[in-house]
Formats: sequence, structure tokens, C-alpha cells
Amino acid sequence: MNILDKITLDKRKEVALRKGLIPTSQLEQSVLFNKATVSLAKTLRHSTTGIIAEHKRRSPSKAVINNGLNVHDVAKGYEDAGVCGMSVLTDGKYFGGSLDDLLTARASCKLPLLRKEFIIDEYQLLEAKAYGADVILLIAAILTKAEIKQFSELAKQLHLDVLLEVHNEEELHKSIMPSLDMLGVNNRNLKTFEVSLDTSKTLSTLIPDDFVKVSESGISNTEAIKALKPYGYKGFLIGENFMKTDNPGANASQFIKDLAL
Repeated sequence: MNILDKITLDKRKEVALRKGLIPTSQLEQSVLFNKATVSLAKTLRHSTTGIIAEHKRRSPSKAVINNGLNVHDVAKGYEDAGVCGMSVLTDGKYFGGSLDDLLTARASCKLPLLRKEFIIDEYQLLEAKAYGADVILLIAAILTKAEIKQFSELAKQLHLDVLLEVHNEEELHKSIMPSLDMLGVNNRNLKTFEVSLDTSKTLSTLIPDDFVKVSESGISNTEAIKALKPYGYKGFLIGENFMKTDNPGANASQFIKDLAL
């Protein structure tokens, strides 16, 4: 069993538990549930940098990245730096995140917010909306084609953007459908944790232009972005690179300045 299988198994138990604690009617009555959302896909299409900056305390591959920062400061810093959007990890067991992190980020900035989560149930989309997300992540490796369709179509009804993440050609072919906004290529091999930008380069030609192309994982310098832009990528998800510093916002700001050089 690889790490993704393990996380998914735990996620099913966790979601079943949460559904028992908070009924969907309660989520739908939350203050943020009817808030207008901001499209990350549109923001990326019109951006020169395409940076989606992440809040991530730890990960299975890196253990602790940064436990000492509060979400408010990180969100504010990212917004001041001029990033296009913010990704907030809400998985607790493996990444040290929570839905409260999403809520805090929402109260701290006006950026489009991505709920970075292992989504296996429609309930998690209602949670995302209730806690202030504008975008949800769907991971092709853990979902069937029918589930991708079901979840992405519900996301559209909720006015949430959909970023679908793939790791290889097979996942890409089963995933392409009109209810997606962005296609993300994860450069990390989930079985070995090795990272290669070649994954993004290889898959770029197979992604139709209707979708905003996003490259994820292993983007630690401006050279990587400059190398990927000719392949049609408009979005670049950067997590550890900013989070491993004492001031992710200032770091993101410098990164964006360097990118313009």
C-alpha cells in the first residue's frame, strides 16, 4: 500500500465521522456558504506570475516543514506579495492542517483559496464552501472517472473552481471533462517521492487549451517556472519553498521580483 492509499483509507474513516457530527444542513447554513467565490482559473489566465502559494506545516515526504507560523500572517504575507492564489492544506493526520486554517485564511485575505485535501466524498465540497474556499482539488489517482464527474459537476453548482491533479498519461485521459477548470500535473512520483519537471513537460501537449495548466511540486526556483512557461503552464503551486522560511510572504515577494528579471 503506497502513502496515497493509506491517506485515502484514513480519509474515508475521518469523513464518515465528521458527517455524523456536522449535518450537511448545518454546513449549508454557514455564513460563508453563499459568499461569492473568486475564480482562480481566471486569475491565472490574466497573471504574469501564476504563483499559487501554499500553507503547509508538514508532509509525509518531508516531516515537519514549519510549525511555527500562524495562518493569518502567512495569508496576509502572500497577498501583499502579489501571489495569484493560496492553497491551504486541511488534512490533519498527515499534513498538520485543518478546516480552521481555511477559515483563518479566508478572514485574512481576499485571494482565491484552494482547499488542498484528499476529496473522496461530496460532503467535503460542502465543507470547502462553508469554510470559505473558492477552489477544490480533485486527485485523479484516488478517484474513478464517475467520481471525478460527480464531484466536479457539484463543484460547478456550488460556484467552486476545480483543479484536477494528475501524475501520468493514464490519469489524464480518464479525467478530461468540461466540468474542470484547471489541470494540475504533479511532478512528484507518489510511489518514490522523486520529483521531475519532465512530468509537466511531457504531459503538457496532452492537455487541451480549454484548461488552465498548473504545475505542482518541485518548483523551488524561478528557473523552473521559466522552463515550464513555454509548455503553456499558467499556474505554479509552490509550497515548501516558501513555508520552510521564517517569512513565507517576504520570500514569495522576492521570488516574484526575481521572476520579473
